[in-house]
Amino acid sequence: MVIVGAGQGGLQVAESLRAEGYDGPITLIGEEAAAPYHRPPLSKAILAGTMEEAQLAIRGAEFFERQRIALLSGTRVAAIDRSARQVRLEDGRRLGYRGLALATGARVRRLPISGDELDGVLGLRSLDDARRIRAALERAARVVVIGGGYIGLEVAAAARKRGLEVTILEAADRLLARSATPFLAAFYADLHRSQGVMVELGAKVVGLDGQGGRVAAVRTADGRPHPADLVVVGVGIVPNTALAEGCGLACDSGVLVDDCARTGDPAIVAVGDCTARRTTTGTLLRLESVQNAVEQGRSAAAALLGRERPFTAAPWFWSDQYDVKLQIVGLSADHDRIVLRGSPQDRRFSAFYFRRDALVAIDSINRPADHMVGRKLLDHKAVITPEQAADENLPLASLTRPGR
Repeated sequence: MVIVGAGQGGLQVAESLRAEGYDGPITLIGEEAAAPYHRPPLSKAILAGTMEEAQLAIRGAEFFERQRIALLSGTRVAAIDRSARQVRLEDGRRLGYRGLALATGARVRRLPISGDELDGVLGLRSLDDARRIRAALERAARVVVIGGGYIGLEVAAAARKRGLEVTILEAADRLLARSATPFLAAFYADLHRSQGVMVELGAKVVGLDGQGGRVAAVRTADGRPHPADLVVVGVGIVPNTALAEGCGLACDSGVLVDDCARTGDPAIVAVGDCTARRTTTGTLLRLESVQNAVEQGRSAAAALLGRERPFTAAPWFWSDQYDVKLQIVGLSADHDRIVLRGSPQDRRFSAFYFRRDALVAIDSINRPADHMVGRKLLDHKAVITPEQAADENLPLASLTRPGR
């Protein structure tokens, strides 16, 4: 088996193959020099300086030896030959495969504006990116974050905790426009403003000004310059689909897979941020999360061994900013009612989202117990009314018991 991409998803495929009883050779190929590592702390604890890089490793070197997984770090795959069932490495070597997993991840989306190439303009995706931003934060006084998504907000929180002057420029009329409800977006705008961050909405960036080759300001469409000695661009990611497209696999905002991580080629699966999942209703679902990488990895390993293991659990996600932990489960799109449990003023609450009286998602702020129960409620499609969700005297766990 050959796995292209040594992130969370690729490693999970390798681990699951062994767990499922596969005893043959496994080769795990990664472009980065580092062994597989946890990516979520990069924009949180690593930038904040509360976590050492050594703690990022998902597995130690002995694990790969014990599991007989050949890890090829710092190695790039140039092409896939499906008819010969081979991958060609950039150094010319060829590796045959019985089954192939693509876990090629994604890359930072660049800004199509002048000045994007200036020193001090950085994006965050890899450990090397985090090292560069952390070093820049040590020298910076004024930070501008372009993009009000989760990465941008987490970087802003880390910079503000260092006492730096921080501005967030978001082109949409609210934060988290692609990934959260207006209600949650407003909560986060208030949170950042309360911490002294300048949050500007509807702020379209049109250029970056430099001085001596280094960024000095961000210009917005209203003509204003926003002085900065560090600019972090967080305007999304682009799935790495070149290898899949190059060998003729179907792609549409990602490598197209089904609930079992299968592509159109029975010998090839794909997992994680490089994928787009075709759901049973025909819609495309793109999830960028650890859970997605892990669950698709397990499904992909099963598929490579000819077994059926669909990933259908409710998606979940988390974000840490300041002293606030957000945990999301489910998909809140097209909800028609919100019910609160707890107090937004106290920054400890859960928002329950209903669509046609059915619970579809829960956003929990500093209420981890609600989140854990909420995952069971959604996975089991438990029946819960808005009135029950709002009733603090009713233990949510009681609604997950059989017979409810």
